[in-house]
Amino acid sequence: MTDIVVERAGASTGEASSSGEPRALPQIETAAREPRKIVHRTRGSKHGPIIRLVSPGDVGELIKPFVFLDLFEMDRAGGGGFGWHPHSGIATLTVLIEGAARYEETTGVKGVLPPGGVEWMRAGNGVWHTGGPGDAGRVLGFQLWVALPPELENGPAASHYVQPDDVPVEGPARVILGRHGAAVSPIAAPPTMNYLVVTLKAGERWTYQPPAGHAVAWIALHQGTVLTPAPVSKGELAVFEASDDAIDFVAEGDTAFVLGSAIPHEHDLVLGRHSVHTSADALSKGVAEIRRIGERELGIRY
Repeated sequence: MTDIVVERAGASTGEASSSGEPRALPQIETAAREPRKIVHRTRGSKHGPIIRLVSPGDVGELIKPFVFLDLFEMDRAGGGGFGWHPHSGIATLTVLIEGAARYEETTGVKGVLPPGGVEWMRAGNGVWHTGGPGDAGRVLGFQLWVALPPELENGPAASHYVQPDDVPVEGPARVILGRHGAAVSPIAAPPTMNYLVVTLKAGERWTYQPPAGHAVAWIALHQGTVLTPAPVSKGELAVFEASDDAIDFVAEGDTAFVLGSAIPHEHDLVLGRHSVHTSADALSKGVAEIRRIGERELGIRY
């Protein structure tokens, strides 16, 4: 059961607002628990049209199985896009917030994903793909990498492209992976994780109750500021303390963010150039398949 959340307006924390005046923040009280603390924050590093918020060698170790997160913004007129490149040992998940994107895989799958669409590509033992803006307009979205468990990391590649109207919704959340309330994602991902896109109006309050065992939880904002009760703003990623306790949110202005929660991934992260595996042997198998596909399908030596 979700605890009752009570908002008491008008109390000041003494933090400065954009106008320089002390910001009056709602005080979030709960009937039986303390707020879940933020233990790490980052604004990542900028690489052209991409802000890299998570990499396997840094924040990815804190929030496994989520090992990589890019916030990207580009347009076709500016030449944005990604050439052919491989992956193994992971699944990549792209969520379009604005604009359309083209995609193509060495599995033969290709097309254009519309605004609000979702791309899930389970690389398994190896696959190559390419993509970029689908038209001359702006494209905004997130790309996430998920570390796969041993039984899937060297399995066959598979993909699922979800149209915007087929993404289930529960309250303010679009359920991209996993289950939230009565909404269940159509993507056949490992059942140990949730990934949501949450949109809140100014002043709107929302409580996320993770499933039992989801001790990993984080958010990344692409619009506005949300109070947890500590503020998290646009362009920032915040990691919550390890627990499966509920997390309370109050939107300060119109706000939107992605949220991930999961049972911790208990395996090591063994890294290649474009791969993440659980062991050196699994990585070796994945790299060998990447090389085979690249040379046979694309004429690329890897």
